[in-house]
Amino acid sequence: MTSSTPTRDRILDAAMRLFGEQGYRGTSVAQIERAAGLTPGAGGLYHHFRTKEELLRAGIERNLSRLDALRDIRRVLGGLGDLRAELTLSARYVLAELDGEEELLRIMLTEARSRPEIVEDAVRQLVNTTFTEFTAWLRDSAGVPGERAAAVASVGLGALFSSRVMSGLLKVSSVGVDDETFVATWVEMMHGMLTPDENRPPTGRG
Repeated sequence: MTSSTPTRDRILDAAMRLFGEQGYRGTSVAQIERAAGLTPGAGGLYHHFRTKEELLRAGIERNLSRLDALRDIRRVLGGLGDLRAELTLSARYVLAELDGEEELLRIMLTEARSRPEIVEDAVRQLVNTTFTEFTAWLRDSAGVPGERAAAVASVGLGALFSSRVMSGLLKVSSVGVDDETFVATWVEMMHGMLTPDENRPPTGRG
């Protein structure tokens, strides 16, 4: 793994911000160098990265490494012993982490077609691993059967991720639901799916 230096970190910071704002194709090496405090066109960026694509890959890898806790849902939720409290904590935590990585989410969304080999791996690491961890927590800690745990995790995480895609990336402000209301509603929805109900009709194939 390449060691970090102040200049390298500045380049990564500038590149991820510009890639998020302008897209990969719309961002030139000179723009990145200028934003990182280097002389534009002097080739300073190439002392740290061989190509612009290598820079993109390094930026995505760095941002994903900061989300290890998000992907370890079972550790985040461990030990509270209160389902509502654990669900509230998980929702707030996931939303906070996604807010901190808006640039990464924007890049993943905008570059999905042009650089699928890069973005698909990022999606796998961020979304699929988080889904697997949440499913495992539902199964092992909340006692939800395997197939239903996967379905509940899909609905729950899908709602959290889509809320940030709409508000942060698509700038849809017409929904008009603040985070506290959203989290409270999400917890009620999840709690209802996880709590046994004698009156609930049976699920599965009839």
